[in-house]
Amino acid sequence: MKPVSLRSFAKINLGLCIGPVRRDGFHELRTVYQTIALHDVVHITLGRGRGIELRCSDPRVPRDQSNTCWRMAEKMLQALKLKNRVVIEIEKRLPVQGGLGGASGNAAATLLGLERAAGKQLRPEDRLAIAAEVGSDVPLFLIGGTVMGVGRGEEVYPLPDLPAIPMVVATPEVGVATPHAFAEWDRWTAKEYGELTAEQASDRLKRFGSRVSTLLSVGSTLSGAPARGGSRVGSLLLDLVRTGIENDFERVVFPEYPELRDLKQALRRAGSIYASLSGSGSALYGLFRTKEDAKNAAARIVSSGTPAQATVTLGRGQLRKKTFLAG
Repeated sequence: MKPVSLRSFAKINLGLCIGPVRRDGFHELRTVYQTIALHDVVHITLGRGRGIELRCSDPRVPRDQSNTCWRMAEKMLQALKLKNRVVIEIEKRLPVQGGLGGASGNAAATLLGLERAAGKQLRPEDRLAIAAEVGSDVPLFLIGGTVMGVGRGEEVYPLPDLPAIPMVVATPEVGVATPHAFAEWDRWTAKEYGELTAEQASDRLKRFGSRVSTLLSVGSTLSGAPARGGSRVGSLLLDLVRTGIENDFERVVFPEYPELRDLKQALRRAGSIYASLSGSGSALYGLFRTKEDAKNAAARIVSSGTPAQATVTLGRGQLRKKTFLAG
């Protein structure tokens, strides 16, 4: 059969608040996900026979059951009642262990690609349930745009889309493992607070939610308006800064990888209004008023020796429009 080809988009985190460890061993989280235009490309082929084959030229990408795409394919074959061989080919353009959700986006693309290849479609709630089983970040890519993530990040709620924001994504050659970052967070909080009580942890999450509400009260008035000259986007970015939304991982990742802290400062010096680590890193991003500002900043970061790209945030409608490649 002819392959189904999809763009597998990346995400950033507009703030990330880490709460207490839950009974299942995961941390309670609050974050605002935002999909962006950078992407991998995933090709899905259904054929005769049985089994799953995963192809990728990047040696850092696993080709066995540990890959999120493999696990997604297993679940989808069962859910769609298919008895076929599945070949998944990943053109890797996003960094591995970069905090941009590359593997999770690939898994979501596998789900959508298998539906298209099979000519079958699951109910939206079944899609989200399977996505949450495969990985905490996978469900957000089935919604796209601006998304609130709660629980361990797998409970997702679409928020009013923010206007398209010019940005720069810098991807240093450093890999930050998310489990290690969480372990460092636990050590840091034990040292800083002794042990967070349930009430203290709950208060932190509530404060984050309040800051998000403040941001959205502004963003919703801009979501349908063009950002001529960058003035409306500039206003939104200033409000984002004023809310005090931060990524908790920076507290433990930056001391271990000071070059990432320096890169955040470099984005600010290059004109970014808001800069942050994405997820647990190592990718950092900066938001800018205009595309020209972002383009100039990217060139400045690249000239200093760090890979960087100018891009833009991607709203829900645009993500759905651009996911499937003509074939």
